Amino acid sequence: MTEKISEDQVKHVAELAKLKIADDQLPYFTTQLDQIIGLFETLSEVDTDGVEPTSSVTDQINVMRDDIAEDWHQRQALLDNAPDTADGYIRVPTIIDESGDNE
Repeated sequence: MTEKISEDQVKHVAELAKLKIADDQLPYFTTQLDQIIGLFETLSEVDTDGVEPTSSVTDQINVMRDDIAEDWHQRQALLDNAPDTADGYIRVPTIIDESGDNE
């Protein structure tokens, strides 16, 4: 197999992904990415004429439960664990100040 991915490209992709790869690991990851690209090239050779595109490979439409609010009667335990509360609510720091005082 001819190498299609260079170590410089692996370094570049690692930097974009904010990953640190040691120099001694570069040959390993270069080989791995080269093999992955090879798999995609193999897939591109498959004749898919007449094959209908698919968005799901199962016949299940929705396997998630209904989103129903339940009262677990643990409000006070939750508030007791919160670092700051006021009037039965959890207080959090202001993220966006829309008061106009800090303009």
